[in-house]
Amino acid sequence: MVDWTDDSIGVSWEAMRGTLIGPMIPSAYLDDRISEDRDYGASLLKQKSEECMEWLETKPVQSVVFISFGSFGILFEKQLTEIAIALQESNLNFLWVIREAHIKKLPEGFVESTKDRALLVSWCNQLEVLAHESIGCFLTHCGWNSTLEGLRLGVPMVGVPQWSDQMNDAKFVEDVWKVGYRAKEDACEGIVKSEEVVRCLKGVMEGESSVNIRESSKKWKDLAVKAMSEGGSSDRSINEFIESLVKKH
Repeated sequence: MVDWTDDSIGVSWEAMRGTLIGPMIPSAYLDDRISEDRDYGASLLKQKSEECMEWLETKPVQSVVFISFGSFGILFEKQLTEIAIALQESNLNFLWVIREAHIKKLPEGFVESTKDRALLVSWCNQLEVLAHESIGCFLTHCGWNSTLEGLRLGVPMVGVPQWSDQMNDAKFVEDVWKVGYRAKEDACEGIVKSEEVVRCLKGVMEGESSVNIRESSKKWKDLAVKAMSEGGSSDRSINEFIESLVKKH
């Protein structure tokens, strides 16, 4: 049973997601009790971590937007175009995980016009990227794993949910945890327009709103570490669960 609770908000993981133990991400990005535990141990796609890390090292702290819509996330071409236009107009640095087949669908001139502040890769180690100090925002589909990783690593988020639990996760990002925004769909077209994406990105990356969001992001990051560290609520729950299994057998 998890009691990863923020008393000022009055929300616990148990209340939000049922009975859980977690957050269950590699220890190196959490309590660091197992420093060599840096990934989930399996990847279906080829990673390009070295290329990503070298590129991120050239960028200022909290200046890069990381964009990923999941291992098998597919955006409709109209939505893909709106995201690209937003990134083009935002003037922000960005690292975009996007399949090569989808790059061909991007607006004409997009790759050339953004090449000095962008890196497009087909795959990367998401945890490693999110943990890098140059990352200032995570533009995500708000799948639960990605949302949890962003929350744990203290990265402000902009959610563009597509289906299923992603809608709820995006609502928590904005309304409960207050660590970012859910980009709202255009009522007529049913997709998130570029100007809305730009609004959300700017709100997370610049101005007074970004200060509040970063403070909230850090608070949840610290709570995650506390829960999973030795003696923390989740650490105790794991031990209790194992003890209950031992007693049964």
